[in-house]
Amino acid sequence: MKFTIKHEIRNRLRIHLPMKRMTFREADTFDYYLKSFSEIKKVVVYERTADAVICFDCDRGRIVDIIRGFAFEKVSVPEKVLETSGRELAAKYYDRIVTTTILHFGKRLFLPFGIRRIWTVANAVRYAWRGIKTLKNKRLQVEFLDAAAITAAVLTGDYNTASSVMFLLKIGDSLEEWTHKRSVDDLARRMSLNIDKVWLQTNDGEIMTESSDIKRGDRVVVRMGNMIPFDGEVVDGEAMVNQASMTGESVAVHKGIGMSVFAGTVLEEGEIVICVTRTEGCGRFDKIVKMIEESEKLKSALESKAERLADRLVPYTLLASGLTWAFSRNIRKAVSVLMVDYSCALKMAMPISVLSAIKEAAEYDITVKGGKFLEAVAEADTIVLDKTGTLTKAKPTVVRVVSFNGEPEDELLRQAACLEEHFPHSVARAVVDAAERKGLLHDELHTTVEYIVAHGIASEIDDKRAVIGSYHFVFEDEGVRISEGRKEAFDSLPDEYSHLHFAKNGMLSAVILIEDPMREEVRKVVGELREQGFEHIVMMTGDSERTAKKIAAEAGITEVYAEVLPEDKAKYVEKAKADGRHVIMVGDGINDSPALSASDAGIAISDGAEIARQIADITIGSDNLESLVVLRKISILLMKRIRFNYRTIVGFNTALIGLGVIGILPPATSALIHNASTVALGLKSMTGLLPEDSSIKK
Repeated sequence: MKFTIKHEIRNRLRIHLPMKRMTFREADTFDYYLKSFSEIKKVVVYERTADAVICFDCDRGRIVDIIRGFAFEKVSVPEKVLETSGRELAAKYYDRIVTTTILHFGKRLFLPFGIRRIWTVANAVRYAWRGIKTLKNKRLQVEFLDAAAITAAVLTGDYNTASSVMFLLKIGDSLEEWTHKRSVDDLARRMSLNIDKVWLQTNDGEIMTESSDIKRGDRVVVRMGNMIPFDGEVVDGEAMVNQASMTGESVAVHKGIGMSVFAGTVLEEGEIVICVTRTEGCGRFDKIVKMIEESEKLKSALESKAERLADRLVPYTLLASGLTWAFSRNIRKAVSVLMVDYSCALKMAMPISVLSAIKEAAEYDITVKGGKFLEAVAEADTIVLDKTGTLTKAKPTVVRVVSFNGEPEDELLRQAACLEEHFPHSVARAVVDAAERKGLLHDELHTTVEYIVAHGIASEIDDKRAVIGSYHFVFEDEGVRISEGRKEAFDSLPDEYSHLHFAKNGMLSAVILIEDPMREEVRKVVGELREQGFEHIVMMTGDSERTAKKIAAEAGITEVYAEVLPEDKAKYVEKAKADGRHVIMVGDGINDSPALSASDAGIAISDGAEIARQIADITIGSDNLESLVVLRKISILLMKRIRFNYRTIVGFNTALIGLGVIGILPPATSALIHNASTVALGLKSMTGLLPEDSSIKK
């Protein structure tokens, strides 16, 4: 596509496409196209002017070639990207604010005073009616105070003040609503489905299929720990399904044949086959937005306290205004007091602060499901870290397969991959990837597979019971034996690797050695977390004590618990909370889910199991644990901002009331300063808490 360069500095271009403006769809398409290139680090597309600002870290000529290669008709954008775009929302509120501003100042310039007065009185009646309606709740709320202030200004003939107050209230309402909706939509976008492949049931067995290829009427297999990718009806099997993301129910519900299931819910237990009734792009995003907006989780304790205080202060403001008039008999002084309230600023700045912090966290690829969880992270003194997939790399690799039954190592790896491919765990993926690298086809060799949480997998191969998993599961629970003469070889297996045991018919068949190295940044992150005030940094894992201690020593962690079960992790969290500690849990697997639920704030690593991400209060999407440090910083700075806003609002507005009582500030000036300061504080609350840090921003 042809284009012109309007402005250029190092690694940044502002370009213009040969059109007057773009539609929202065209702007989203161009944005999606540019962001698909790794060389491009940031893109802002302006649909009104058909411009785009592009930041990059490659040769300028490469960017020019990328733009020249663009054509709207050649780019296929997933419907869910277009469905969840916030571009139209931003344009709607921008137009609303600009129109309100132009009308307010335009009517002062071009309309005679008589018409302006009628306009002001008509609008004042609407505000008065809104204030009267709040009395039905038998509580004096800020809307009533606004109505009283505007009505008092009109009755005293101060129409300019009444008009200015209504203008600022309207701008403030629009800014608050815009920020709220933008933050909620950003959060909902990150909570929307992102499932690339599913298991399609066919006459020839199960086939891994792109989710975009699934059609209505297809049968999809969903197993424990996985998210249900589509709305559908259960046609085989039964399961316990966690529907918290859709209904808010905290307890899993039973699903059997003939019952409906919904996209985005997660299987906690069991296995089902669903007949797809609706594919993606069918309103799930709207359901999530509604769930978030209705959820009290958006409010931190400090935010809720401020809002309750705001409502409690309304009667006192009215009382102060009445007393001022009673003692001074000066209606202007009484109206000056009435023009100022604490509620507007408290109810605007606090939620904007929280939602903006959630938005900022999303820029670092951290999804936070509510303000209360940011507060929990800020107050936490204990952090519990899972090992596999959290402290260690998300992609462990198979180093070697040691045969114990005489079968070829590749054949044993093929059989193990056939079992492991159905389950969401980093070790399972390592086995499957190793088989793929060797070109080993692992068609279905087994009967129905059964996943035992934190232990392993059981099934049948050639009518023989086959199990794969931990030492505890294979040898202690299943009673597997080692062939005579092979015990010494088993005992001499290298300690530096994790061991995955594979057995058939009660005899050990193979041990798969897994290299699961610690993430490079872990030691640095652990040190920074200590500096940020964490008194207890704990590692818990189901792995062997030998491997756990090795990783803990490398990470600089002294409190280690090895060979623990899921319930052990949850018990530790509950005991720590009972002891008065504030605990956050970081994990990635199905076995971490109970502890994630029990903690004050559960943090899931995004490469982990779907159920962990669903249950968690916070999800880290980047492959870098430094995001934990960033999250803690954002949380602490948010709490500081909320406290600062609280002190500023109370102090500043008290001063305005005092100046109004002694007659220094007339009603118009008092109202303008109060409302302008409210909007200014709201805008300040929308700014970032952290300085730019491109090294960990997504």
